[in-house]
Amino acid sequence: MKTTSFKIVFAFLLLFAAKVSFSQNDFQGVAYYQTKTSMDMNFGGRQMTEAQKKQIAERMRSSLENTYILTFNQTESLYKEEEKLEAPAQGGGMGFRMMGAGGGESYKNVKEQKLIKEADLYGKQFLIVDNLPDLNWDMGTESKMIGQYLCFKATAVRKVQAGGGMPFGRNNENQEEKPTEYTVTAWYTPQVPVNQGPADYWGLPGLILELHDNDTVILCSKIIINPAEKTKIKMPSKGKEVTSSEYEEIAAKKEAEMRENSGGQRRGGGGFRPF
Repeated sequence: MKTTSFKIVFAFLLLFAAKVSFSQNDFQGVAYYQTKTSMDMNFGGRQMTEAQKKQIAERMRSSLENTYILTFNQTESLYKEEEKLEAPAQGGGMGFRMMGAGGGESYKNVKEQKLIKEADLYGKQFLIVDNLPDLNWDMGTESKMIGQYLCFKATAVRKVQAGGGMPFGRNNENQEEKPTEYTVTAWYTPQVPVNQGPADYWGLPGLILELHDNDTVILCSKIIINPAEKTKIKMPSKGKEVTSSEYEEIAAKKEAEMRENSGGQRRGGGGFRPF
């Protein structure tokens, strides 16, 4: 009990000291995140050998493992995938693309509670403009170190998105009952006192350094505070402007059309939260 109380007091002291040092108007930080998504290789009950599963996993690595960069200040952030050269696919073929929907830059303004995302749906650009998700965080006292940062655990319940928001293996036709909500686990540090995090996550008294969202794990690998070269945080502006619900409806219709054209086989979903 004494150890827990000491950690809480120590966290408040860290938060106070950090807020003083981070209060300057030109403050900016950059965080690098590694994301990894696990995949159900059963594909609706289809039997595959271990060699086949390994081969598919290797071909899909570029879609399931990525690096993202979060540039943030006290009120704004921009989350985008790190640019990289695509490795040629084995056998001279095209690399496997996991979904027909691709995520671009994601902008958050925690002061105005605004969320703006770029999305590419089968070659058509969309600009998704909406409010930040209302995350009712349950903050506990459990803590751990991530690198040099003391982090605390928090959990929140999220609704399953329509149109394929669940990862692979969760929406197959053989499943009788589909979950309608799931629990997300985050680890945040008061040592970086901003209400920011990867993807559309926000609202904790410190930067989120680790996140477990269904089959996706996001882990911060590097933080730079006040880099020598500041980056202007700009709102995305490319694409047809829609709300998240409008985009999910468009994506669901396009998925149904693609499934019909492919003989009823399910393709990638239209969930728009980019990792």
